[in-house]
Amino acid sequence: MHSKTILIVDDEAAVRDMLRVALEMADYRCLEAENAREAHALVIDEKPDLILLDWMLPDVSGVELARRLKRDELTTAVPIIMLTAKGEEDNKIKGLETGADDYITKPFSPRELVARLKAVLRRAGPATPEDPLSAGHLVLDPLSHRVTIKGQPVDMGPTEFRLLTFFLSHQERAYTRTQLLDHVWGGNVYVEERTVDVHIRRLRKALALDRHDRYIQTVRGTGYRFSVQTVEKV
Repeated sequence: MHSKTILIVDDEAAVRDMLRVALEMADYRCLEAENAREAHALVIDEKPDLILLDWMLPDVSGVELARRLKRDELTTAVPIIMLTAKGEEDNKIKGLETGADDYITKPFSPRELVARLKAVLRRAGPATPEDPLSAGHLVLDPLSHRVTIKGQPVDMGPTEFRLLTFFLSHQERAYTRTQLLDHVWGGNVYVEERTVDVHIRRLRKALALDRHDRYIQTVRGTGYRFSVQTVEKV
């Protein structure tokens, strides 16, 4: 029995075939789409567990499709790994900032693909705490997977949710980017430290209501700290 369903979105049939073979050997069920329109329809109908999304598509770009999926509450929680031949750092950051959970530059080995895919699926899983976590007017409920500020719902992606869960569980302590990767990303060696900065920015944006983004503080020369006590001094 296949454990997870992966949607492969690439306009090149040879690439889709290669990806499908590698994933099926790892016991994943695969769906395929050659453009954004087909991909969006499959996401709605099949609800895949993860999307492998090529940057360059013939109709709508992969980046724009990722942005649309993350804006829709029905699809925002589906993890996305961007696939592209673009290797420059700016392009990587742009892909992550659209909502992608990881970024793989072609060419890559099937072993690397499967390892990174497993890591993204692992960190997109359910949070371990059961009791609500809070700081000031900010409340995170792990069981209902809801975040509120003064009772108002706050929307965020699965990685930001896990990052906030960790911060709320470990307040007033500074963590390096490497430590955050180990705790939040499950020790995935393929994720770059710069990825932490991208998700911190996205988390701060999500918590902007009533200036709760101030709770996430940059510790110069170290990394980040979640603090309510010292925020008024900033």
